[in-house]
Amino acid sequence: MEQLQNFIGKFNDIYWQFVLVLLVGAGLYFCWTTLVVQLRFIPDMFRSITERAPAEKGKKNISAFKAFTVSAASRVGTGNVAGVAIAIAIGGPGAVFWMWALAVIGGATSFVESTLAQVYKVRDEDSFRGGPAYYITRALGWRWLALVFAVLITFTYGFVFNAVQSNSIAASMSTSFEGSNPTVIKVVVGAVLALVTAAVIFGGIQRIGSVTQVIVPIMAVAYIIVGFIVVFIHIGQVPAMIGNIWAEAFGFRSVSGAAIGTVIMNGVRRGLFSNEAGMGSVPNAAATATVSHPAKQGLIQTLGVYFDTVVVCSVTAFIILLSKPEYGEGHGGMELTQNALADSVGTWGIHFLTVIIIFLAFSSVIGNYYYGEANIEFMTGSKMVLNIFRGLVVLCVFGGALGSVPLVWSLADTFSGLMATVNLIAIIPLGGVAVALLRHFAEQRAKGLNPVFHRDDLPKLRGWENMECWDGTDAILQRDERYDEVSRRVR
Repeated sequence: MEQLQNFIGKFNDIYWQFVLVLLVGAGLYFCWTTLVVQLRFIPDMFRSITERAPAEKGKKNISAFKAFTVSAASRVGTGNVAGVAIAIAIGGPGAVFWMWALAVIGGATSFVESTLAQVYKVRDEDSFRGGPAYYITRALGWRWLALVFAVLITFTYGFVFNAVQSNSIAASMSTSFEGSNPTVIKVVVGAVLALVTAAVIFGGIQRIGSVTQVIVPIMAVAYIIVGFIVVFIHIGQVPAMIGNIWAEAFGFRSVSGAAIGTVIMNGVRRGLFSNEAGMGSVPNAAATATVSHPAKQGLIQTLGVYFDTVVVCSVTAFIILLSKPEYGEGHGGMELTQNALADSVGTWGIHFLTVIIIFLAFSSVIGNYYYGEANIEFMTGSKMVLNIFRGLVVLCVFGGALGSVPLVWSLADTFSGLMATVNLIAIIPLGGVAVALLRHFAEQRAKGLNPVFHRDDLPKLRGWENMECWDGTDAILQRDERYDEVSRRVR
């Protein structure tokens, strides 16, 4: 097992140098082509997330907010708590700066991939589905690459990432019940989590969305409030902490003993695992929403990147850094965050964080599962295959609680890198579609209209004939008479 972990670790060290260049390069390219959409359209992000879709007769729509919570369920979890702790333990405080930098740059990438997911989505039984596998096939015609991505995301999110989540829940429970038999705790946690997971995932996307839109906001807000309490307690140390993050990010000072390359790499890895910008995972949730314009969901998911990294990950970083842990000893994960919180607020912080991570990680499990389901349905319509996948997910949730922490995180790094590579290869040539849709959106918004898109508005877009959900027949796509003038100007 140790040899396998060492091999995977060495592979990640080499391969992630390439992934880093690809991620940052694509992000900067999209920042340029969209004229930094992630900063210019922040007000529209908040406006779009509250949009309510008119109900279609006999259908149950997935609202923009519910789709946001499904993606947030996958984003906001152990990556924000255990992942940030690992990044700081290995790479020092400077890793936090690089997580922030990746979030800002990745916001443009997230806009592009989620907008593409919307425009090339397909109708499902009770909503829509889509994602990279769909836009790779419908816009580029590269079905072989779409199948590669579908297999990668199904394995990564259904099995590897879900093992990470259950592993972190088991680790937090072991810390809370220190002195108890850790093996017994892991078995019990794994069994209970597997049973609850099965109860939710066999209910489909409507049940998944209903669960996540309750769990995610409540737990995330509770965690943020406690983070503010910690900052208030240590308010005098905050300027020094920010200075420390900045100094270590660029190698001006090395408290942790980590080389600048290690600092950057750990910040980027953990940042990608947390906010998922460019990985191609979030578009699967973005595609389910019923919205009047594809760019709306692109903007909403960009907001999700900020919420995940700039807000929730920063809370974890501040909790740890304000407690002054021993950065360079290589210890990290859930235990570091729990003990850091306890140093600031007392031992109740350990148990509070256990409760938070149970709910956040569980919501991530069911959000992760949906990404696999959407791609299983892309590969085959067989209900038997889908049910086999569901059963394997439940087994991986149980097995993850018993697994080795370093090995599980190493596998997560490997597969997230592979997914990002395939997705970025696809969205770079399709970036022009997202840019055209953003321009179409902005023209209408500037005229005071609620942006609505019909595929006939932009017939020269790549894969125009495969935009089956944008023919103008759905109730949400109806628009007022003022649109005609704007439409002519856009074309």
